[in-house]
Amino acid sequence: MSLYQTQKLKVYNSLSGEKEVFEPLSEGHVGMYVCGPTVYSNVHLGNCRTFMSFDMIFRYLKHLGYKVRYVRNITDAGHLENDAEDGEDKIAKKARLEQLEPMEVVQQYTLDFHSILQKFNLLPPSIEPTATGHIIEQIEIIKNILEKGYAYEINGSVYFDVEKFNKTNEYGKLSGRKLEDMIANTRELAAQDEKKSPQDFALWKKAEAQHIMRWPSPWGDGFPGWHLECTAMSTKYLGETFDIHGGGMDLKFPHHECEIAQAEACNGHAPVKYWLHANMLTLNGKKMAKSTGNNILPNEMFSGENEILSKPYTPSVVRFFMMQAHYTSILDLSDEALAASEKGFQKLMDAIDSMENLTTSPSSSFNLEEWKQKGYDAMNDDFNTPMLTANLFEAVKRINLIKEGKETITEKDKELFIESMHNFVFDILGLENQNSALLNSDKLSSVVGLLIQLRNEARANKDFSTSDKIRDQLAGMGIQLNDGKDGTTFSLS
Repeated sequence: MSLYQTQKLKVYNSLSGEKEVFEPLSEGHVGMYVCGPTVYSNVHLGNCRTFMSFDMIFRYLKHLGYKVRYVRNITDAGHLENDAEDGEDKIAKKARLEQLEPMEVVQQYTLDFHSILQKFNLLPPSIEPTATGHIIEQIEIIKNILEKGYAYEINGSVYFDVEKFNKTNEYGKLSGRKLEDMIANTRELAAQDEKKSPQDFALWKKAEAQHIMRWPSPWGDGFPGWHLECTAMSTKYLGETFDIHGGGMDLKFPHHECEIAQAEACNGHAPVKYWLHANMLTLNGKKMAKSTGNNILPNEMFSGENEILSKPYTPSVVRFFMMQAHYTSILDLSDEALAASEKGFQKLMDAIDSMENLTTSPSSSFNLEEWKQKGYDAMNDDFNTPMLTANLFEAVKRINLIKEGKETITEKDKELFIESMHNFVFDILGLENQNSALLNSDKLSSVVGLLIQLRNEARANKDFSTSDKIRDQLAGMGIQLNDGKDGTTFSLS
């Protein structure tokens, strides 16, 4: 029996505004689509948080026993600077400024994107399609929408007719906006604007002479609208209706709203059962922005080469920090918050490292199954990682009490305890014990072991000055000596 048959997962559906019991369209199978990056610059830390949140969701669904097809796209055609109908294509602009071919820009920043996510220990998606690889599919969808009467062509561009669509459907139902209000709050169309209404959005744009990225179409050379690629790729790989569509809160309107309209116009029914949205990341209480200097890239955090943080932080510490907030909550990144997360992370890793050496007893003094179910209850409550983290620190407390002889655990429970901690910490939260490789290094163990021996000899000779000097200098190097009844061990701090 799979875990999903005994664990009742609830997810917050942005479409209904409520938590709903998760029931996939096909029993045992989940189709999930997440909007990926536009690869014209180094991946933003806020975007990393979104992808990390859906990696955690992907991991948990797999842990429950679902067969998951996870599709996350790469936007390599670029979209316009203001995410609307005018301006310059972001990728083409970068290519022009750096005197590169657009696909050189795409390659450079796709590699950066993959490198950063790998450092954060994200699992690769099942399929990672590109916008430029699906131009044919996008053109076919446009033709279908035109045939259904929900779009119009003018001067080589094709626009979605929002007002006509809204007569038979509900445009704005995901974001809670009413078309009447949007129209009332919109200024008059500019004289040069060829759209019928300001709310209409581009399905296909005519490429002007200077536009580098262009493809032939029934309406002339051009390029697809931003919203269209996700409709084309999600339906191609997951079907006309699939289980989960995810992305950042900032994509809810207009991007996801337009996706719904396109799919309903094309196929006649809703494309997605559950819409999930991850919230934003702020820095020192303010919005992250390159223009204000209130911005930091992932590699700058890892190297410490920045003017915002006092020290470098490892990818796992940053990931642990991210997991301590619910994915739908705004999370503020600061030096103090990261330092606190680092201490907590080390405490958690130290406890896990010590579990194999726990002394067992004929009986357990606490209910391990109850603790384990609390972990699942947290995750089943819309992937509540803060609640799960609190339960993990309850486990740390138990581990330390067992080490002190104030709690007991059986051999069978100890094995279950180790397995459960591994499942929650490494498989689901996706953390990595980055100290373990060093802790298991023969050279490091040998050197520290020799110093522990010298320290013990100094203590036996009542040479406490030398003993303290060894301990303090090791601590200064990040190696913590732990004196216990079974001798002295070490951990990395």
